Amino acid sequence: MADQYERSAEFVDVMIAPHWAALGPPLAKALRGVTGPVVDVGAGGGHGTRVIAEAVPAAEIVAVEPSPALRSVLLTRVHESAALRDRVTVLPEGLLEAKLPQRLGAVVAMNVIGHFDPAARQEIWALLGERLAPGGRAVLNLQPPAEPVAVPESRMADVRIGRRRYEGWARAEPAGPGRITWHMTYRTYHDDRLADELQVAYDWWVLSEQRLKVELDGHGLVPALVEPGVYAVDRGDA
Repeated sequence: MADQYERSAEFVDVMIAPHWAALGPPLAKALRGVTGPVVDVGAGGGHGTRVIAEAVPAAEIVAVEPSPALRSVLLTRVHESAALRDRVTVLPEGLLEAKLPQRLGAVVAMNVIGHFDPAARQEIWALLGERLAPGGRAVLNLQPPAEPVAVPESRMADVRIGRRRYEGWARAEPAGPGRITWHMTYRTYHDDRLADELQVAYDWWVLSEQRLKVELDGHGLVPALVEPGVYAVDRGDA
C-alpha cells in the first residue's frame, strides 16, 4: 500500500492536534465502561491513543498505523510516555491485515473510515460482529461531506512554531460514485514570508449516517450518536 502521508507527515501531526480538543471528550465518553484490549485504527501520531489510554486506564492498546512516516511519530510518542510504553503495541499493517487479539473490548476508528472502500468497510463490520467482546463497542466519526460533492478550499490549520508558521488548506472534488479526492496544500512561512509550498492529493470514500446504519444492520450492529458526527457502535445482541 502506498503511503499517502509520506510527503505530508511533517505537517499532519501538528495540524491535527488542535482538532483533538473537540474529538477527545466524545471519544472518552463513548469508551466509558469498556474493557481492553482496545484497537486504535489508523492511530497516526497517537493523539487518539493518549485519549484511549486515559479513558480506559488498565486496558492494553493495539495501535495500528500502516504509514511509516506517521508511525515514526507514534512510536516516539509512545516511547517517551511511561504511561503508554508498557501498554501500547504499535503494528505496521493495515487493520484488515494486522494480527489482532481474538476478542476485542473496543475498536476506535477516528478520522479514518474514509480510507476504506465499501468492500473493505464490509470486512470491518464483519470483524466487529465476530470479535467484539460482550459489552464491547466501536467508536468512529463521519467527516463531511456525506456525498461525493465539491468542497471549496478553506484553511484547516494555522500553526506557529518558532519563527515559522505553517498553513494547511483543503479542497475536494467528486471522483466517482461514493468517492472524492482531497487536494491539500501546505505552506510554510518564515518570518511571514512564504518559504515553501507542498501539494498532495488522496482519495476518500464518503459515508452518510443513513448508509452507515444500513451497512451496520447487515452485521447485527447498532450505531448510537454520541455527539454530532461521532458514533458508538454496539452489537445488537449485547
